Amino acid sequence: MLIHKQITAVAATKLTAGQGVSMKMLLSPDESPNFAMRNFVIEAGGSMPLHTNTIEHEQYVLSGRARVVLGDQTIEAGPGDILLIPAGLPHSYETLGDEAYSFLCLVPKAEDRIEILTGH
Repeated sequence: MLIHKQITAVAATKLTAGQGVSMKMLLSPDESPNFAMRNFVIEAGGSMPLHTNTIEHEQYVLSGRARVVLGDQTIEAGPGDILLIPAGLPHSYETLGDEAYSFLCLVPKAEDRIEILTGH
């Protein structure tokens, strides 16, 4: 099956976890045999709380900058950076500067259970 879309034609969904976070499902698990492709945007001043996922994430940063906690490490991520977040690794995002942080996120086609880690 061939799929061709424009990212601007895909509707964004606001996420309840975090502040100023939205997601576009670019390629859903129903459309792609092995992976789903998503575009997350965290608005300037926004954040995503510390959480874990039961599946790995491959990410490519499109724009903006963020402080990203990856387990016991904290990095500053920006355009062109590539991140591999293993399944089960606690991670969070906090934007830096006055530009939205936007990244592509590819995940394997499998059930993903998300756990928000409270008190962190």
